[in-house]
Amino acid sequence: MSELTAQVSTPHPEARAGDTWLTHWTPEDGAFWEATGSKVAWRTLWLTTFGLVLSFASWFVMSAVVVRLPQIGFKFDTQQLFWLAAMPGLAGGTLRIIHTFLIPLFGTRHVVTWTAFLKLIPCIWLAYAVMNPETPWALFMLIAFLSGFGGGDFSSYMPSTSLFFPKRLQGTALGIQAGLGNFGVSLVQFVTPWIIGFAAFGALSSGTQTMTKAGATSQIWLQNATLWMIPLLLIAGILAWINLRSVPIKASFKEQLDIFPEKHTWLMTSLYFMTFGSFSGFSAAFPLLIKSCYGGFEHAPDPLKFAFLGPLVGSLIRIAGGPLSDKFGGAIITLISGLGLLACSLAILPFTAPTDVAQFTPFLYWMLGLFFFSGIGNASTFRQIPVIFAHSPRQAGGVIGWTAAIAAYGPFVFSSIIGAVIASQGNPKSFFLGMAVFYALNLVLNWWFYTRPGAEKPC
Repeated sequence: MSELTAQVSTPHPEARAGDTWLTHWTPEDGAFWEATGSKVAWRTLWLTTFGLVLSFASWFVMSAVVVRLPQIGFKFDTQQLFWLAAMPGLAGGTLRIIHTFLIPLFGTRHVVTWTAFLKLIPCIWLAYAVMNPETPWALFMLIAFLSGFGGGDFSSYMPSTSLFFPKRLQGTALGIQAGLGNFGVSLVQFVTPWIIGFAAFGALSSGTQTMTKAGATSQIWLQNATLWMIPLLLIAGILAWINLRSVPIKASFKEQLDIFPEKHTWLMTSLYFMTFGSFSGFSAAFPLLIKSCYGGFEHAPDPLKFAFLGPLVGSLIRIAGGPLSDKFGGAIITLISGLGLLACSLAILPFTAPTDVAQFTPFLYWMLGLFFFSGIGNASTFRQIPVIFAHSPRQAGGVIGWTAAIAAYGPFVFSSIIGAVIASQGNPKSFFLGMAVFYALNLVLNWWFYTRPGAEKPC
């Protein structure tokens, strides 16, 4: 079946033990939801969210590792380091395009299980690569690309969640899952500088590296940056296979292409790039951005002591943004998000070419403002899509997956452009000016089509 019209063959939503597909799923039916649907949906949400946290952690681990590579003997220049931070975004965005179509083909159970196991490949490989200072940059680029496995998952997980919940709870459910999932970025950037400081995994942690920082040396275990994820990924995959089932909604690849002639698919793609593209792009580039702008000063800030704060702020506000969008409407919250992003991108300009390390404090605050407003918009845009495509839950899920795919190019776009701008101009000021123009354009689009009185699709 090409739409969410599962045949009612039993009043109970659970399939037989070991089966993949549920036999009946009608979340808009209040009696069904209260009796059995709610339990299955919330169980699915928490299990897939656990997996999504690890997806984001593995996707962004390279951004936490690259700032340490020169300190342990790797001879990579600034642009090469920005490319390592950018490559997971290129891979994640590309893989999200594939993931957009997977849930109707294979179902939640299979997709979530196997994506958990796939992420073991880059995690194990990166752990061994950092232990050898002769590992070439090209091999790191390949590992960075494979880290995109974690980035691709989002475009399966979120459409899946949208199918399990009634429309009145989709903003809340998607906000919780995406917000906690985004927390994986902050988690890996926070955990990395701590866990690389000791032999956390016994024999697996063998092979220390000598880190030279500000003239002082110390021993670290940089491989621990990914080793801690390996047992958790195994647990996530096993739990998913045992406990998850799939909503009986199926469509061929060709049928799913019907989202692309829709004008609102492309409008929401631009709006979600404004929000999640900014969140993911700045998350990947933030550590190197701090290092590039302020690393040359005496008493320069350690990027990894501050970089995790941005994704943390954005993740937490995304959780809150879901219920707010359910209550007030997604479009008005997206409008507030765009205004905040525009204001912060202009306000930060004087601090992107600093003359004193004391300017780092306002730089940090305005960066956190960008994360704050992108986080709000991450939640509200995903509330808009199910309302705009209310006639077709399957199409709504597809548009969520597609917009998430394009926005996942944020780390690649932001990191590569910031690196190029800094290389040519010495500071990233022009990049922030360009983003201000982009934010202003999206404010106009959101106002005209979704927010103003008489808008085509008020949502």
